[in-house]
Amino acid sequence: MPPDFRKIVFGLVIFLILVTLPLWTNLLRGTAPLEDPEISTRDVPGKDRCVREAEYMKANHMDLLNEWRETVVRDGERGFVTVDGRHFDRSLDRTCMDCHNKQEVFCDRCHNALAVSPYCWDCHIGARETKDGSTALR
Repeated sequence: MPPDFRKIVFGLVIFLILVTLPLWTNLLRGTAPLEDPEISTRDVPGKDRCVREAEYMKANHMDLLNEWRETVVRDGERGFVTVDGRHFDRSLDRTCMDCHNKQEVFCDRCHNALAVSPYCWDCHIGARETKDGSTALR
């Protein structure tokens, strides 16, 4: 056995502890519960519920928005009919933000907690808060 064997093993153990410390810290601490987004819909006739059920939207809203974008841009189809026959515009601004009008407590709450940076507002006109606390398009 080389004379520095114990020093090398000790150094490797310390190195492995330091490298995996964030992993162990997160495992021991657990995950923080995500707050449900605050749903603050306006009184919009015919829009008393979302285009899809809440559980689907929580997990797949970006897939739906991407599909809508592709359909509008490539096929020129703006209309969307739900399985129960309701009609909507395929539009982030005129459909989604018309009901979910407080971006800070609806969109940003989850996106910030998950460190996600959606690119919606790269193309869309951003929203601004109005006097009543709701969000309006600029």
